Amino acid sequence: MELSKIIENRYSCRDYTSEAVSDEQLEYIKECVRLAPSAVNKQPWRFRIIKSEEGKRKLRECYDREWFATAPMYIIASVLHDQEWVRKDGKSHGNIDISIAVEHLCLAATELGLGTCWVCNFRPAHCKELFNMPEEEEPAVIIPLGHPASDISPKKRKAIDEVFIEE
Repeated sequence: MELSKIIENRYSCRDYTSEAVSDEQLEYIKECVRLAPSAVNKQPWRFRIIKSEEGKRKLRECYDREWFATAPMYIIASVLHDQEWVRKDGKSHGNIDISIAVEHLCLAATELGLGTCWVCNFRPAHCKELFNMPEEEEPAVIIPLGHPASDISPKKRKAIDEVFIEE
């Protein structure tokens, strides 16, 4: 599929079938994430793949929504603050870097016909505790991953002239 079509088809999926993501699909997604660029190539991230029933139960404690529980698996994307690049004025780029990598994940999943959703409104401190994350690791986003249960059209986007300014 052409990149512009993948981008056009990507949306926040909030309804999944119980069908598992295949190992081949997951390996492809992992490779796409691995290749994501980052500031000074620091790659300050960790991705935890959650497939076990125990792991899924713990994650659902961090974000208790009915639709979220329909996903057959999840990925926790974390910033490793001790590895992120920091600009001279003190601006840390870990959150930017993890965002790039997560969108690589979402686009790769879309290309494979899978659904994803950025979940940022969760309990990160509880997540960190439940998954025994080290001090320097901050869970930034949870991505449910699976086969969409229904066809949803992507939401309308702003017009180009509302987004870009030429000077």
